[in-house]
Amino acid sequence: MDFTQNTCRDFVTVLASSAPVPGGGGAAALAGAIGTALGNMVGSLTVGKKRYADVESEIIALKAKCDALQRELLDQVAEDAKGFEPLAKAYGIPKDDPDRERVLETATVNACKAPMRIMELCCEAIEAVAVFAEKGSRIAVSDAGCGAVILKAALQSASLNVFINTRSLKDRETADGLNARANAMLEQYCAMADGIYDAVRANFI
Repeated sequence: MDFTQNTCRDFVTVLASSAPVPGGGGAAALAGAIGTALGNMVGSLTVGKKRYADVESEIIALKAKCDALQRELLDQVAEDAKGFEPLAKAYGIPKDDPDRERVLETATVNACKAPMRIMELCCEAIEAVAVFAEKGSRIAVSDAGCGAVILKAALQSASLNVFINTRSLKDRETADGLNARANAMLEQYCAMADGIYDAVRANFI
């Protein structure tokens, strides 16, 4: 089911229920799309303004990139649900079933794919928002700061959906590789998002 076709109220209601999906990964993807859109709005308010004519071509290209990022982040809401459902079923396999461990291991690795992709997309979006915050319309700079904060939260949220799965993997080499990738993104891009927020906040204090 494509939960992004629901109203915001419906999405939140299902999120709060006992239904297995959407969960933290889907919420992270939606938040990431919202954070990206906030940066993109700054771009929209920049294009066509004489004051920003020297950066217009760069902003137009960045807006096109963010349009694609928004779409893919929204697509990841359904992808995360698809990745989690087989894992939920695998946990229900009887413990004496000889195939249980193999099925569970495969499902766990697959359940990491969507949140890892959400993290990657959030990192790309944070890079874009940094440019919007620096070069975009000053009347909307606060929205770039908001976008950075929301994207950081989405990035961190998605990471937790990786870590909760990697901890149970028997294949520790695969687990360590996924953890290393996730931690590297957190280290670099949480700091970048904080820097954007601090730079934007400095305009008002």
